[in-house]
Amino acid sequence: MGDSKTEAKKPGKIKGLKAEFKKIIWPDKKTLAKQTVAVVSVSLILGAIISVVDALLKFGIDFLVH
Repeated sequence: MGDSKTEAKKPGKIKGLKAEFKKIIWPDKKTLAKQTVAVVSVSLILGAIISVVDALLKFGIDFLVH
């Protein structure tokens, strides 16, 4: 019973999915490169900040314990 309903809805879902993909505005190479550099840069900076804070906390905790 439920299978025929599911099968009847699949073509509509696929058409809807194709229609949604046609609405996507893909970035050009220049924009993509800028955004990639921004994401990598922010990730590296945040990683460095987290590493420094972690090292300082570890040093502080070790200082208090010993």
